[in-house]
Amino acid sequence: MATHVKRAYKYRFCPTDAQAAELSRTFGCVRKVYNLALQARTEAWTRQERVNYNATSAMLTAWKKTEELAFLNEVSSVPLQQCLRHLQTAFANFFAKRARYPHFKSRKKSRASAEYTTSGFRFRDGRLTLAKMTEPLDIVWSRPLPEGAKPSTVTVSRDAAGRWFVSMLVEETITPLAPSRERVGIDVGLTSLLTLSTGEKITNPRHERRDRARLAKAQKALARKEKGSGNRAKARLRVARIYARITDRRRDHLHKLSTRLVRENQTLVIEDLTVRNMVKNRRLARAISDAAWTQFRSMLEYKAQWYGREVIAVDRFFPSSRLCSACGALQSKMPLHVRTWTCRCGITHDRDVNAAKNLLAAGLAAAACGDGVRPQRSTPGGQSSMKQEPQRATAGIPRL
Repeated sequence: MATHVKRAYKYRFCPTDAQAAELSRTFGCVRKVYNLALQARTEAWTRQERVNYNATSAMLTAWKKTEELAFLNEVSSVPLQQCLRHLQTAFANFFAKRARYPHFKSRKKSRASAEYTTSGFRFRDGRLTLAKMTEPLDIVWSRPLPEGAKPSTVTVSRDAAGRWFVSMLVEETITPLAPSRERVGIDVGLTSLLTLSTGEKITNPRHERRDRARLAKAQKALARKEKGSGNRAKARLRVARIYARITDRRRDHLHKLSTRLVRENQTLVIEDLTVRNMVKNRRLARAISDAAWTQFRSMLEYKAQWYGREVIAVDRFFPSSRLCSACGALQSKMPLHVRTWTCRCGITHDRDVNAAKNLLAAGLAAAACGDGVRPQRSTPGGQSSMKQEPQRATAGIPRL
């Protein structure tokens, strides 16, 4: 059964000088209005008062009438209203304890972007024209929009490397893939980015390491430049471009990898890792961040939801590496440097392949029983038994 989803299509574009100036002015006004509204709501919060979107919208109208903030009238009002809606969403997430308290936007560190709704742009015959502009954007159409799709919102942004992007949100009909009998367990790592229960190992490209020398050289040159100078701005741009190159290659590789796995398998079992705690290890933090396990899992989950697949996450405390996938015996210790080991039953295991097989078995068992997988404990006979915890029925296994 086809599903209707909202999907964003992102493209690069080359603005004219006039368009670049208009968008830069809009970015600055959006940041200014967001910070003013956040300050007003923070001050009201200290007085134990609640200020909602309607109140900040009325404040925006009053700000435009002042001499100090009259420049807000020079840009489209749509992105200014949208940033107030985004602030309202940020506070809603904070009150629901899904996020931290909203923070002020910085001119140097925050993402430069502006969002336009249907009243702030015109899209006809593949030509996009924003409010306050006379010419359409020169978009590089790297891939076509779905046939008959009409953008509901358009977000224009500029990254740290000076590249301009436009993201169009459209409603698209996605047909699920034909059901498959294939199932796979996925163990993530650093030497091998992924190890599958089939025995296949996918090498870690180590995108950051490949450009580490170039990045270090550029960062050293940046550190030598005088703050506030034009040469420092040029050096900062060179550093940003290297980072952008690393990010783009990593994202492209993960997209291709996740799409392939979702197309080939009906059920995918992964480990529910807490990456934010793992990166506290100073020796492995850079390598773990470069592997981007969280980003890979996110791609896997939303693509599985689109195409009618299932992703199961096994509890992070499940001893997948120490458990024999053949006889079920549990080893007491398994240091990281041990890559192969022989069980008492006589079978020699590759550490990562064995872990992937155990993840697959545990995930399928948990899915069948509807319970979360809990760490195994050894029994007097040297065997190990699978215990399940009814209280944590959905803690480690999200349903898509």
